[in-house]
Amino acid sequence: MAIKGDVESDLQEGIREPLMRVEKNLADGDGSADGGSSRGGNPWMVYLSTFVAVCGSYEFGCCAGYSSPTQSAIREDLSLSLAEYSVFGSILTFGAMIGAITIGPITDLLGRKGALRVSSAFCVAGWLAIYFSKEAWSLDIGRLANGYGMGAFSYVVPVFIAEIAPKNLRGRLTAINQLMICCGVSVSFIIGVLVSWRALALIGLIPCAVNIFGLFFIPESPRWLAKKGRHKEFEVALQKLRGKDADVSHEAAEIQDYIETLDRLPKAKLLDLFQRRYSRSVIIGVGLMVCQQFGGINGVCFYVSDIFDQAGFSSSIGTITYAILQVVVTGIGAAVMDKAGRKPLILVSASGVVLGCLLTAVSFFLKVHELALTATPILAVTGILVYIGSFSIGMGAVPWVVMSEIFPINIKGQAGSLATLVNWFGAWLCSYTFNYLMSWSSYGTFILYAAINALAILFVILMVPETKGRTLEQIQGAINK
Repeated sequence: MAIKGDVESDLQEGIREPLMRVEKNLADGDGSADGGSSRGGNPWMVYLSTFVAVCGSYEFGCCAGYSSPTQSAIREDLSLSLAEYSVFGSILTFGAMIGAITIGPITDLLGRKGALRVSSAFCVAGWLAIYFSKEAWSLDIGRLANGYGMGAFSYVVPVFIAEIAPKNLRGRLTAINQLMICCGVSVSFIIGVLVSWRALALIGLIPCAVNIFGLFFIPESPRWLAKKGRHKEFEVALQKLRGKDADVSHEAAEIQDYIETLDRLPKAKLLDLFQRRYSRSVIIGVGLMVCQQFGGINGVCFYVSDIFDQAGFSSSIGTITYAILQVVVTGIGAAVMDKAGRKPLILVSASGVVLGCLLTAVSFFLKVHELALTATPILAVTGILVYIGSFSIGMGAVPWVVMSEIFPINIKGQAGSLATLVNWFGAWLCSYTFNYLMSWSSYGTFILYAAINALAILFVILMVPETKGRTLEQIQGAINK
C-alpha cells in the first residue's frame, strides 16, 4: 500500500510540473496558453464551430418544448388518455438519463464530433417516429429517442465548446448552450400554437440537419486529438481554431505536456471517480447539478401556467412573459460571464432564486389564509419572474460551464456522464413530485425550494472555485491536487 501511495504521489506531482511551467510562462508574459492572447489570431472558426455545436442545444430545447403546445391535438387525433399522454411526456427524461450514461464513453471513443453526430441521429429518428405515429407506442419510442439525443447533447455540447474556445471566450461561448436551449423551448411553444403537431415534429429536424451538415466544415477538438495521439491532426485543428497567422506553440506545448502526463496514469474506470485525487472535482460537478435541479426549476417550468392559474393571474400573459424573460436574461448572463466570473454570477443567481421562492410562498400563504387577496396575483407573478430571471442569469448555465472545465480529460467521459445523469434524475424527480408537493402545501413547496437554494449558496461559497481566465489545464491541476 505504501508503494502504491508513492506512485500516485509521483504521478500527481507529474501533473503539476507542466502546469507550473505554463503558469511561469504566463507570469513572464510569454504565454498564449489557451489561445486567448495568440498573436495574429482570428477566432472566426471558433465562432463557426460553436454555432454548429449549439444547434444541438437548440434541438434540446425543441425536444423539451414539444409536448406543451401539442398536448390537446395529439390526444384528440390519436385518442390518447391523459395517462397515455403523461407517459409520452415523461419518457423524455428517461431517454435523457440513458443518453447521459452512455454518451461519455461514446464521446471518448468517437470524438466530440462523432458524439454530436450520434446525438443528432437519435433526434432525427425520434422526430420521424413521432411524425408517422398512429399509435401511442410509436409516439413513446420517438419521444424516448428524442430524450436520448437531449441527454447526449446536454453533455457533449458544453464539453466540445470548452475544449475549442480560447480562455477569454470560453465562459461566454459555453453559456450560449443554455441560451439556445431556452430559445428552442420558447420558439417551439410559439410555433406549436400555429402549426400541427406533425408539422412541428418536422420542424424539429432542421437544427439536426444544420448540425450534421456543419460538422463537415469544423475541426475536431484538439485536446481529444492529442489524447488519441493524432499529433499532426491536433496541430492542424488547433491552428484552424486560432487562425492561420496565430502563434499556437505555447498552447500546443501545454496541451501536449498535460496529455503526456495523463497518459502515465492508469486508464480511468467508473470507480476511479471516487479516488481522493478526483473527489473534489466530482463533488463540485455533481453538487452543482444537484443545486441546479433540486431547487425546483423543472417543477416551475413544466407547470408555470398552472401556478399562475392557482394564483389568480392570467396564465397566457404570465407564460409569454416568462418565456421572453428567460431568453433575454440567459443572453445577458452569457454576455457577462467572462467578465463577472462564474462564482459571483451563480451566487447572485441563487440569491435571486431564494428571493423569488419566498415571494411566491408569501403569495400562496396569503391566498390560503384569505389575506390581502388583491395583492396575491401580482406577488405570485413577481415571485415567479424573479425566480426564472435569477435562475437564467447563472444557475441555468454556470453549472454546465464549470462541469465542462473541472474534469481532467482522462476521466471527463465518466465524470461528465455521472454529472449529467444526476442532472436528469433531478429533473425527473422534481417534475414528478411538484404536483404532490403543491397538493400538500402550495406555500410550503416554495419554502422548501428556498431552503434548498440557500444550501446551494453555501455549497458554492465553500466548494466551487473561480475558473474565469484560467486554462483548462490550470483549473484541473489546481482542483485535482
